[in-house]
Amino acid sequence: MKELAGRLTALDPDAGAAVQVIAYFDRLSEARAGLEALVRGAAVLAGVPARLTDTDRRVHVRVEADGTRRDSTLPPDPAWPSTPLAPGGAAALWLERAEAAPSVVDAVILERAAGAVRLVLDRTRGRVPVDDPALVETVLDATAPEPARLHAARRLGLDPAAPARVLAPLDGRPRIVPALPEAAAPAGRVGVGPAVPVLDLPRSCAAARTALRFTAEGTAQDPGQCVVHADELGGIALLADLVAPGTEPPPDVHALEAAGAATPWLLATLHAVASTASLRAAAAEINVHHSTLQDRLSHAEHLLGWPLRTPQGRLRLQLALTMRHLARP
Repeated sequence: MKELAGRLTALDPDAGAAVQVIAYFDRLSEARAGLEALVRGAAVLAGVPARLTDTDRRVHVRVEADGTRRDSTLPPDPAWPSTPLAPGGAAALWLERAEAAPSVVDAVILERAAGAVRLVLDRTRGRVPVDDPALVETVLDATAPEPARLHAARRLGLDPAAPARVLAPLDGRPRIVPALPEAAAPAGRVGVGPAVPVLDLPRSCAAARTALRFTAEGTAQDPGQCVVHADELGGIALLADLVAPGTEPPPDVHALEAAGAATPWLLATLHAVASTASLRAAAAEINVHHSTLQDRLSHAEHLLGWPLRTPQGRLRLQLALTMRHLARP
């Protein structure tokens, strides 16, 4: 192989380098090299950092061009050369090269390294863990014995030593995911629990369910955040204990509902005022002129019965909008 690579290099440097890459990863595979060694080989051969991401198996490895492992919390750049490890794109090998298209040698590095990585993942990590409802229920049951919960967590592919969090979607059962900084935001209305040790996941689940009550559809008639993180609520989370879902809502919520039914633009306008730093920012948020917003606020103040351009009035508005979410069944 070395002699062949030398001859090809004399004719075509890229072809010779490609043969050397193939031989290099063949030797690593024969030696049963691990994931970090394979990613290191890709980085050193390419002369740029390489990273392996497999979200489902909780594998994240990044190695600099000099062979030093240095993981990153930043997500991969879609423009970097990469190759998927499985259909769906949840796992991939990346070369951090800011070019439009990979070179021939880069393509060979990615192909051979990815092939070797797949073998190691299948051998050491098994198949991607299944999100078994019974196992999830066991992990989230605070009354279940600790050994049973740890066993269920391992069956789900969770590392008992690594933090995880619970996602509570509006439709569907809770999900357990690793607490990774680069994890993508979930779709739809979701409450996100805090990152906790595996044995504390029941607490994360309870917090996620509370956060879900603060979410909104994100429409003109139901403005607000679709995804709410429990650990960002702070003291506001105490409102969830004061306003029970499906009960008679507070008077300010009645006023909001009546005003919103009579004026289609009102709820989106009030949400912009309550959630931005200034009235000019609110006007830009809903794409109206500043003077138009002032006219709208005057009309809204008449309908609601309290001022909206004072600190106290704005706080009252924020609380009313929040309680509107919490009062829904």
